[in-house]
Amino acid sequence: MRSPSAARGEAVRQRLLVAAVELIPERGWTAVSTRVLAERAGVTPSVVHYHFSSVQAVLVEAVLGTMRAVAGELGPALDAAGTADEVVDAMVTAVEQYTGTDPMSLLFVEGYLAATRDDTLRAGIAAVLADLKSVIGTRFRQFGVADPDGTAAVLGAAIDGLLMHRAVAPDDVPAGAAAVLRRLV
Repeated sequence: MRSPSAARGEAVRQRLLVAAVELIPERGWTAVSTRVLAERAGVTPSVVHYHFSSVQAVLVEAVLGTMRAVAGELGPALDAAGTADEVVDAMVTAVEQYTGTDPMSLLFVEGYLAATRDDTLRAGIAAVLADLKSVIGTRFRQFGVADPDGTAAVLGAAIDGLLMHRAVAPDDVPAGAAAVLRRLV
């Protein structure tokens, strides 16, 4: 059984992570300071460094946790897919809720950008993507798709690309993207 102080400490950690997930899309990765993060979480700045080694560590954990959760939400839809085309449709449907400028899209874009300068974040995102590609590749293998792992990697990159394009040129993203991706698979 956990002690009450351990439970309180975990609650504070979670508030800091939630605050980071809110602040990254609002302000951008580099504009999230200890003071801003603490204020949003309703704690003193010293509490941030009590629970995390740095603000960067909070941001990394927040982004990776969110990416894992979003990738995990895709699992049931992929499990329910009865064909390779339905796998593609499930992937496209899962991202249709994201405009490219919504907070979750911005969180992912900020995370990808920050990963170009942070080896820990880069490795963490790579692990999330590898897990997702493995799940998709397994489904493609079950449906007899040629080069299932390579196809899964390209499909994942294409979906990421569609989201990024929505942020900067929403009119250039075709409504029939799923049909195009199904032809590729």
